Amino acid sequence: MDEQTLDIRELRNCFGRFATGVTVVTCAHEQGKHGMTANSFTSVSLDPPLVLVSVDQRAKALPYLKGNQFTVNILRDKQQDAAMHFAGRPQDPAPFEWDGTRIKGSLAYLECEPWAEYDGGDHVLVVGKVKRFAYEDGTPLAFYGGKFSKVEI
Repeated sequence: MDEQTLDIRELRNCFGRFATGVTVVTCAHEQGKHGMTANSFTSVSLDPPLVLVSVDQRAKALPYLKGNQFTVNILRDKQQDAAMHFAGRPQDPAPFEWDGTRIKGSLAYLECEPWAEYDGGDHVLVVGKVKRFAYEDGTPLAFYGGKFSKVEI
């Protein structure tokens, strides 16, 4: 069977039909703190407790995340400005406050230590072992069809 020639833009549009939550993955390093907005995040395992973040090979955050402890901050619906800030559209003043490597006011966070990294084509699949976590009730920030959205609860 011949392999179909894929239109990458249309494939991205197809992927966009899967609604996701929005996270900001943060870490500390010698120069300070760094983060990136990511909707390619998923739980992997409960025993051991593992999560996965898919990071573009070209992401400025990748060198800081590789082999480093990181925090996955799950954003609430009112944190779209923070998501944009970490998506490469920095704002001054910053639309968030730090609490260690956590973003204050997030719906949930998972502090992780490095577990494994895998080649994922044009991405690196970063797996972390959850060391600490907390969560609150609230409405998550969602992403669907290339736009931020809200989840009706």
